[in-house]
Amino acid sequence: MSLTVDLKTPASGAYKQPIGLFINNEWVEGVDKKKFETINPSTEEVITSVCEATEKDVDLAVKAARAAFEGEWRQTTPAVRGQLLNKLADLTEKNIELLSAVEALDNGKSFAMAQGDVGAVVQTLRYYAGWADKITGQTMDINPDTFHYSRHEPIGVCGQIIPWNFPLLMLSWKIAPALATGNTVVMKTAEQTPLSALVFTQFVKEAGFPAGVFNLLNGFGKVAGAAISSHMDIDKVAFTGSTAIGRTIMKAAADSNLKKVTLELGGKSPNIVFNDADIEQAISWVNFGIYYNHGQCCCAGTRIFVQEGIYDKFLEAFKKRSLQNKVGDPFESDTFQGPQVSQLQYDRIMGYIETGKKEGATVETGGERHGDKGYFIKPTIFSNVTPEMKIMQEEIFGPVCAIAKFKDEAEAIKLGNATSYGLAAGIHTKDLNTSIRVANGLKAGTVWVNSYNLLTPQASFGGYKSSGIGRELGEAALANYTELKTVHMRLGGHMF
Repeated sequence: MSLTVDLKTPASGAYKQPIGLFINNEWVEGVDKKKFETINPSTEEVITSVCEATEKDVDLAVKAARAAFEGEWRQTTPAVRGQLLNKLADLTEKNIELLSAVEALDNGKSFAMAQGDVGAVVQTLRYYAGWADKITGQTMDINPDTFHYSRHEPIGVCGQIIPWNFPLLMLSWKIAPALATGNTVVMKTAEQTPLSALVFTQFVKEAGFPAGVFNLLNGFGKVAGAAISSHMDIDKVAFTGSTAIGRTIMKAAADSNLKKVTLELGGKSPNIVFNDADIEQAISWVNFGIYYNHGQCCCAGTRIFVQEGIYDKFLEAFKKRSLQNKVGDPFESDTFQGPQVSQLQYDRIMGYIETGKKEGATVETGGERHGDKGYFIKPTIFSNVTPEMKIMQEEIFGPVCAIAKFKDEAEAIKLGNATSYGLAAGIHTKDLNTSIRVANGLKAGTVWVNSYNLLTPQASFGGYKSSGIGRELGEAALANYTELKTVHMRLGGHMF
């Protein structure tokens, strides 16, 4: 059976698409020989079918990862790990057009945004390549007769489960720190968007990573994801996705071998605009904060709070700006917003829109389907909302936001913190003191001032409260993938 198919995209033309499971540096068919379809969200048509992993395939991938961890990868020096990550970054950059085109095809995001994502993948790989040989321990001077030191050791086999909204970017956020610190990986992609990661696997092998270091499985959360979470020979699991699934994974990790867990979960982020803000700039960033990636972004600024003095002016200008967002074919050069990723996600978002209407909120723009083919939804703004409404409390994960007034700084902080989430927030003001006070008062892992959705590999990302456990990116992510060992040595002399 051939494990590649011939596909094409408007941007890259014809290419070979792997469809197998990537285990031990080879594409293989699943043990049970199952397949599932992946759908083009722009057309609602089948792109192709890929091999489906079951618990049996997870076992095979874990065995491969364990053998690599205990074998060749353990003997690979940190400097060589860094070199391999840099080679992978070079190959990714060389193939940025292909990877971006496959991502746009399978996920529905605009080709231009996909190119931005893959560019960030390159940056992330290079950032952690630089860290590989700079992970150090400490020596501790306690008394003359003893020598004490600590070292950071790789955890082992890491299970990683990534979402569909940023397939390649989330892949890089997970594998780069894990491989830099000497771990091996068994990763499951989202069943909605398996294609771009499968193309990426060929560059892992070409870069020279030993067999078994990185293994990639296509499959469903309830089968392959559950098997990873509960596997007795996986030492750590990392997950990005919904808070509900995060709880399930954490329970499975605890009920199995008490594996270590990091979770990057949902959000309901506030974007706060003060009277003194540059309104034109604030509107641009607020628009980007909610409608970027079709609103399918965990840190999207979905709750917009505008101070009373400029509320009416801001709302009218924001409505006009949202209508300028081009919704359509991801491969058209002026498209800003593509389709939602799936029929399920489309239905979920439309359900929240109907709930908002029933709860008494006012639809200022949008609130309905765009076109008659594909999972497109018009950019939607709700006003006349109250904090307890579902559209103000629950993560919608689509191009839907709600806008409300606030009186003063204290109320802005109170409203900003009035959900169970704490992933991100935005502040727009010309007053430095205001920005610092409000940033310090908001319970959020990332706060942007006079900007939004700007992420970089050097700065950590993660949430407070129900938005997760641990941090990704930056130096902080390295701690997620190492065990800290302390060694105490007695140099001589009597016991006491």
